[in-house]
Amino acid sequence: MSDLVYDVQRTGLLLVDPYNDFLSDGGKLFPMLRDVATEVGLLDNLRAAVNAVRKAGIQVVYVPHRRWQAGDYEKWDHPNPTQRLVQKRQTFAKGTWGGEWHPDFVPQEGDIIVQEHWGQSGFANTDLDFQLKQQGITHVIVVGLLANTCIESTSRFAMELGYHVTLVRDATAAFTREMMYAAHDLNGPTFAHAILTTAQLAAALPA
Repeated sequence: MSDLVYDVQRTGLLLVDPYNDFLSDGGKLFPMLRDVATEVGLLDNLRAAVNAVRKAGIQVVYVPHRRWQAGDYEKWDHPNPTQRLVQKRQTFAKGTWGGEWHPDFVPQEGDIIVQEHWGQSGFANTDLDFQLKQQGITHVIVVGLLANTCIESTSRFAMELGYHVTLVRDATAAFTREMMYAAHDLNGPTFAHAILTTAQLAAALPA
């Protein structure tokens, strides 16, 4: 912790999939992660993390999942199991409440919204790497959902591209405690440079 330095000019917060379907009562996926989200204080910690980086002057980057539209995945050779479920549930459907930003995480002026990802990595087939490089960002703090899918995949990809990666274990959630354990205690230490709580992150940011 003591040697962590987040240069505001070189650090970005990646806010992954802050949709109503994930984060709001009535969302299609919220009931599946409600217990873990409540246990870790997900919403309060996401608010605190986003507010802390904004206060520090750090760039906020939205990393959104594909918003389902009619015809998605129908003629694909091999959609993955999650994409099949998105197709069945019409998760984050474009033009619906579930596919809108949670009201506490609506983009503000100066935020960057990158292209929507089709799979689990926010980098694959999007402009995320390009946008970060254009801003001179070398350190990414990754928060949002889900811990063991999009957060892990985006963070692993970031590490492979040479970024310094910070995970925030209580500013994310998953469908089970076992998935959270796998994300932060088994897999996270193999690629993340730091795994912090929201309070530790706030303390490490520049005043």
